[in-house]
Amino acid sequence: IKWFDLAEARDSRMRRGILPLLIRPRKAHTRVFKRTFYESMSRSAPIVIPPAGEHKGTLIFLHGLGDTGFGWEDVGNMVQEACPGVKVVLPHAPSRPITLNGGMRMPGWYDIAELSDKGTADVEGLEDTKKIITGLIEKEINEAKIASNQIILGGFSQGAASSLYTGLQLDHKLAGIIALSGYLPLPKAGDTSSLVLADANKTTPILMCHGDADQVVRFS
Repeated sequence: IKWFDLAEARDSRMRRGILPLLIRPRKAHTRVFKRTFYESMSRSAPIVIPPAGEHKGTLIFLHGLGDTGFGWEDVGNMVQEACPGVKVVLPHAPSRPITLNGGMRMPGWYDIAELSDKGTADVEGLEDTKKIITGLIEKEINEAKIASNQIILGGFSQGAASSLYTGLQLDHKLAGIIALSGYLPLPKAGDTSSLVLADANKTTPILMCHGDADQVVRFS
């Protein structure tokens, strides 16, 4: 059992999001069961930061393993302030057992068995995540009336890997793909031909950034 301290939540917005769901009444220093929090978040709607002016585009950004959309809310606000016409969507990954962490449940876009073997992918988990991302993109197209080529898909770490995996197989043409500290998961280890690229995004711009001192997803 792992606990997290409410006082150490990342910011006041995160605490306001947790309080209605999980806080124990009349306790000044509350601790919440981490699994309950994660499972609640995985069922929650994405965080949506609306455009300040005319809606000209959408950024859908996926967090990393063990995080939630709240972890990127401040960054989303900075993006929206710099680009007032952009809507930012920050979804929460489902809670799932992660083999790398002894089967402990936490937010994850797919399972990871070991960090040293990035090429071996949890295809079932990735395909489930691809459905979630595709649903978000189609919601923007159908409800927000934004063309797919005005949507950027991106993410950090596991979210970056999911964005590459989904974006390169997507039939909707994207404006771009962003991958921060991530990699391209392959259905068969070391076999690049096992991932079939969609014609729609074969020429889509991709921004990949990676720290050369990253100790989790190594630069090499």
